[in-house]
Amino acid sequence: MAGEFINELKKWAAELARRRGDGDEIGLNRAVELISRNFSVRPHEVAIFALTPDERFLQFLTPEKLREVGQIPTTSTHSLAARTVREKRAEVINHFSVIPHSSVFEAVRIEKDQPTEAIQKIMSAPLVVDRRVVGVIQISRKANSAPDAGPDFTHQQLRELKIIAEALAPCISLGVKAHV
Repeated sequence: MAGEFINELKKWAAELARRRGDGDEIGLNRAVELISRNFSVRPHEVAIFALTPDERFLQFLTPEKLREVGQIPTTSTHSLAARTVREKRAEVINHFSVIPHSSVFEAVRIEKDQPTEAIQKIMSAPLVVDRRVVGVIQISRKANSAPDAGPDFTHQQLRELKIIAEALAPCISLGVKAHV
């Protein structure tokens, strides 16, 4: 991993926490930029979710376009994000398109002139503060086919995502509390 991205992300997270930030869009955009560069994915392939205060739903924080589409019930049996919350476990799936899952969010056009693409490969990690899940971060590779999506995610990259999740979790926790 390009340690510089992680170090910069940790600095950003510490500064946001110090200011008792509210997970504002500008701050998250900077985090998404660093994360997407680290994993060589497009910014809209980085999804950050916050658990609602009643802990019944996950709401998109990024990509911004998905905020208006809806929420994911934590009881959903066809959602990797919901399973990540329930099991408090990170995982990588390099054959995601063939696994039954809710594809409603994949059908949302992120940019006007771009066609929608299916998630082919994905990593998911819980955002945990004081042993309590406050959200989820997912990195995906979208394309029309698995070969077009690029390289498989590795276990080393999953370890990096866990480090990122650790740094990001307190900021998301502050943001969720601020929006209550």
